[in-house]
Amino acid sequence: MEKESYLKQLALRVLAGFAVLLGHNLIYGIIAVFTLHFSYFFFSIFVPSALIGNKIATLTTTFEFIPACVAVSAYILLALLVFLTKGISWNERLQMIVYGWLAILAFNLLRIEILLLTFFSLETAYDTLHLFVWKFMSTVFVVLLWLGLARLYKVKAIPVFSDIKALAGMIRKK
Repeated sequence: MEKESYLKQLALRVLAGFAVLLGHNLIYGIIAVFTLHFSYFFFSIFVPSALIGNKIATLTTTFEFIPACVAVSAYILLALLVFLTKGISWNERLQMIVYGWLAILAFNLLRIEILLLTFFSLETAYDTLHLFVWKFMSTVFVVLLWLGLARLYKVKAIPVFSDIKALAGMIRKK
């Protein structure tokens, strides 16, 4: 019965992972609104600006928010790590996703604000800084966030690997 229960839980977790992947556009639509409006709110404290559609306009330049600005892949990666790790209760999974997504939102807003504000003082280095922060720092942040959540919630399993190991053990027992 334990094997059957584990396999049902695994199937539910994999389905939840697929649901997250299939819900990419919905997740993007929700998070994009928060990211754009909070970014505009905080930026307008420091620089007179206007929100026009998906753009923040200042007197001298306009910043367009594209899908990559929202960093939806970071949210999805974290959700997949949570769903594809065995030994976590569904309540803890939900908590990990909620707290993790709030942390990603906060980090992303900080990242956007720093980039927007540095544009005016480091205009020549802006593109390099933008790519570094976007590609390197965002990935490192999600990995560190996962490790922090795993430690906080006392997760002992390794995403995907622990399930493969458990399945291999079940096959060998036959």
